[in-house]
This record gives sequence, C-alpha cells and structure tokens, in this order.
Amino acid sequence: METRVLLPTEENISFAARLLNDGEVVGMPTETVYGLAANAFDGNAVEKIFRAKGRPQDNPLIVHIDSMERLEQVAAEMPETASRLAERFWPGPLTMILPKNSRIPAAVTAGLDTVAVRFPSHKVALALIREADMPLAAPSANLSGSPSPTTANHVYNDLNGRIPAILDGGACEYGLESTVILLNRDSSVTLLRPGGVTVEMLEQAVPQVRIDQGVLHAVQEGEAVLSPGLLHKHYSPRANVVILDCGFEVFAEFLAQHADGKTGALVFEGEERFLSVPCVTFGREEDPMIQARLLFSALRAVDEMGVDTIYARMPNPDGIGLAIYNRLLRAAGFEVLRLPGKNV
Repeated sequence: METRVLLPTEENISFAARLLNDGEVVGMPTETVYGLAANAFDGNAVEKIFRAKGRPQDNPLIVHIDSMERLEQVAAEMPETASRLAERFWPGPLTMILPKNSRIPAAVTAGLDTVAVRFPSHKVALALIREADMPLAAPSANLSGSPSPTTANHVYNDLNGRIPAILDGGACEYGLESTVILLNRDSSVTLLRPGGVTVEMLEQAVPQVRIDQGVLHAVQEGEAVLSPGLLHKHYSPRANVVILDCGFEVFAEFLAQHADGKTGALVFEGEERFLSVPCVTFGREEDPMIQARLLFSALRAVDEMGVDTIYARMPNPDGIGLAIYNRLLRAAGFEVLRLPGKNV
C-alpha cells in the first residue's frame, strides 16, 4: 500500500472522506496530536485502526464530532454537567466519557457501555468529519506505545504502507493528547488523563475535580481502562527513559558520575551547554506550553541519538505541566529517581 501525504485542500479532504466512507482509515490533524480516523459506526473499519497501530483491543478509542447535533448519534444522553463543560471547552482539547449510543460498536469502546467523545477545534478535522458525514473514531496516529505524532511526517514515519492517506495540517497546537474526564453523579469530575484543559480550568466549571490514581501511577495488569493512554508504558522511545526528580546542578552531577557512551539527556533549553552527553531539549523550563508542544518530537529525536538510556529532567507538574509529567512518566515506565537538591 502506498501512503499518500496530502495537503488539506477541498479536493483532498473530499478524497479522504471517500476513503472513510469506503471503510478505510486516514491520518488527520487535530489541535492535540494527529489521529488515525475511521467511521465510528463501522466495526470493520475500526478494526483496521488496531491493525495499523498494533494497538491492544482492550484500549478504548475517542470518537470525534463536528457539532452538538452529531453528538446525539454517539452518546445516549448528555448530563447537565457535560453540557456545561461542552459550552465552556468545546470545540477544544477535552474528552468526556458519556453513556454510548447503541450505534457505536463494541470495537470502539473496548466493550464498555460508555464512549469517549471529543469536539476538536482543528479546521481540517472538522472539515473531514463534515465531508464524511459521520463521527470518527481516532486514536493517535502512531505505532502503539511509541511517542504520539505531532506532524504528518511523524505519522508517515510510523505508518507508511499501513494506511492509504494522511492529511497534512501542519504541526499540532497543543502537542499532547486531550484531557479525558469521567462525570460523577455529584456533579464532580474525575480526571483520567491530563491535557490542554487543566485541573485548574476544570475547577472553575465544576464543584470538584478528583484525580484518578492512574494519572500518576501504573494501571494494574488486566484492569479495565475507561480512557486511552492509561497503559503502563506508553509514548516511549526505544531507549530506556529515567526521570530524575532534582535540581539541575544535582542532575548534572548525577550524569557526570553515571553517564557512559550510551547515555543521553532530555533537558530544558539552555541546559545542554553544561552537559557532556548527547542532549535533546524540549523548551525552556519556565514555558510549559512550549514543553508540551515539543515533548513528543523530543522523545522521537531520542531514537536518533543511538543511546541506550536517556535521563530526563522532571517538569513542574502544575497546570499543563501535569500532562507533560504524565506523558513522561509513561515513557519512563514510571521509573523516577528522587534525588536531593530539588528546584525551589
């Protein structure tokens, strides 16, 4: 199969929509990361997503919509709390777990009676959904377990020959997957996966935000998950990632003592000048939005370094920093060394 990378012209969006209507899968840009889209009503098409990615089928997919009217095709009901959050954060990087419409096949929801739904803000994603005239099930468009793609080139590098087409909408605005929440009966929400809609933003809209233990701790083997991105190890380069929880001086001293010819570092911009090992940077320490946008590209760049172990600086887990830390934790398989000399 030849994978075509297409600019998002009207003609190419129409072509991609025809592929979707024919039961194929298509790489599409969103404001978070690139998604691998299929007709959410077609279980056979959804199976092609899993085959292309090599993704476990016990991992639910997010369904993308282009209007509140289309939501009725996907969800069986819209609780009042969900309506309030949708009014505030949709279109945007927020996914809500809702009771599923019977039209959504079990392949999309991993057999659950709920469905994860998102209304993206990216113009190309919305145009594709509208042209195809269907909700689209779309996980990240990468090989399962590897860093999520934030450019069409990332998708091509992972899935060339596995899918027919990719719409190239440029680099993603956020660079991390959407926030995923579960709605509770008491009008509170539980954060299952942090993203561009932060805990602090949610707290302005609902009475309480609980953080699921899966955000910062490994999900137990065999445990059912309501959200994508909760697997024990995810977003990983081939090198072993270890997070060092310490200030930079301690970080540099640790590398001086433990680095060998197969060791690298994932650090904030400017810090690479003070280290003698190969380095990849992911933005300035004081700019978490840029860190989020660059993290997955940085993890992919690690594979080009030819190292066996990469020691990573720990981001500040406040605001969107929680999402950055969550992704880095999974890339590291939750391996964190807590050393004296933390930043203040």
